[in-house]
Amino acid sequence: MRVSVIAKYLGFVLLFNALFMYISSVISIFLRETSITPLLYSAILCTIVGVFPQIFVEKTEELKPHEGIAISVLGWILTCIVGSIPYFMWGGEFTLTNAIFESTAGYTTTGSTILTNIEMLPKGLLFWRSATHFIGGMGIILFVLLILPNAKAARTSIYRSEVSGLSMLNFQMRMREIVRIIGIVYASLILAETIILWALGMTFFDAICHSFGTLATGGFSTKNTSIAFYNNIWIEITISFFMLLGGMHFGLIYATITGRKQNLFTSDVVKTYLAIIFIGILFISFKLVNDHVYNWGEAFRHASFQVVSLVTTTGFATVDTSVWPMFTIVVLIYFSIQCAMIGSTTGGLKFDRVYLFFQTFLKQIKQTKHPNAVYVLKMDKTLISSDIELQSMVYIIVYLVILLISTLALSAMDIDLITSFSGSVATLGTIGPGFGKTIGSMGNFSTLPDAAKYIFSTNMLLGRLEIMNVIVLLVSLTDKNK
Repeated sequence: MRVSVIAKYLGFVLLFNALFMYISSVISIFLRETSITPLLYSAILCTIVGVFPQIFVEKTEELKPHEGIAISVLGWILTCIVGSIPYFMWGGEFTLTNAIFESTAGYTTTGSTILTNIEMLPKGLLFWRSATHFIGGMGIILFVLLILPNAKAARTSIYRSEVSGLSMLNFQMRMREIVRIIGIVYASLILAETIILWALGMTFFDAICHSFGTLATGGFSTKNTSIAFYNNIWIEITISFFMLLGGMHFGLIYATITGRKQNLFTSDVVKTYLAIIFIGILFISFKLVNDHVYNWGEAFRHASFQVVSLVTTTGFATVDTSVWPMFTIVVLIYFSIQCAMIGSTTGGLKFDRVYLFFQTFLKQIKQTKHPNAVYVLKMDKTLISSDIELQSMVYIIVYLVILLISTLALSAMDIDLITSFSGSVATLGTIGPGFGKTIGSMGNFSTLPDAAKYIFSTNMLLGRLEIMNVIVLLVSLTDKNK
């Protein structure tokens, strides 16, 4: 594994982060805030370190597969570390552990926070916090692929390490075109939502920050009480709509806009996904009404927003769900594990894998009944290879094992079970809030021990990197025969 070559590509990652640090610095300078120095110094540091390998390392167009994986995994880890520098330098609630936690939650679009008073942050730092969602939503590595020089082999190696095989089913084009399409859809939806939220009464600053959080399915808000601060049903409907889009396969969104045959309206997977969401909303609404928590109108309003927010791994909140009946919490936890679609900005198991799991389950029943028959699986009329089927099943098992290990580790620290389990679900699935009084929809992770925050930060990275890349990198580093 060539360290110098990997360093060159990691330099691009640092330079891209520096760009948004400079933008945040300009906001702080204009408003004469206390975050000028932390943001500007961080930007300069990233620039210097990022430029250094561009000068001294020769250009290469060939990357080995494990080098592409190393660039992807190390790029995310490095990004989370340098992204914590402005927080740590600014101080306040940002100890080193808290700064790393907040940075990781931003880039991985998890949206968990250690802040007890978000509104006290300077706007420059608030913008930086939301910008980490913008960068992480599409993926820092995919952003870098857009600006890489014409090194086709290198781009392809990095791209394959960043994007799962199952997500490629709805893309029938070259890699460079795929990345361009993802970028166009992502930026266009953010622009559209910003304009609408601004028109509905948000300040332009709040509108763009919440749009970053929505389309990245991250959930960082500029308000302590999240979307509940506005108490505006039209803002909630708008954000819910764009959260749903953020949870859809971007290739299908592009296909729908361009009038292609295979689109959101013809996809059986999308129809099933939306139907399950609707059923979940009805179940929760009925329970909330039956337990006299809300009337039907309020129940449907709050149930809809919370289900969409959690299934898309966004984590925005309009109410405190810690006071809801346990049945509704169980339903919400299911959606926090299932999550939205592959090819989107969401985390978790992703619905496509759950859909494929049940198809595989039914296939095995048929195969047992008719051992000599040959059965194949299809998703939206696309044949699923046995390799992709196996990858999906292995991923589900590994995901659930890590969820169990994380819960056990946290329980060993004498953290209560609901916090340990829901926190593990929330961070591994990049959801944001967990359940219960401590880390619920209106809570935060500030009171947890540092060791727990590092476990949660690791979960976030594993969830965003879809686990297997990290395992492959570790194997590559320890394999003497590589």
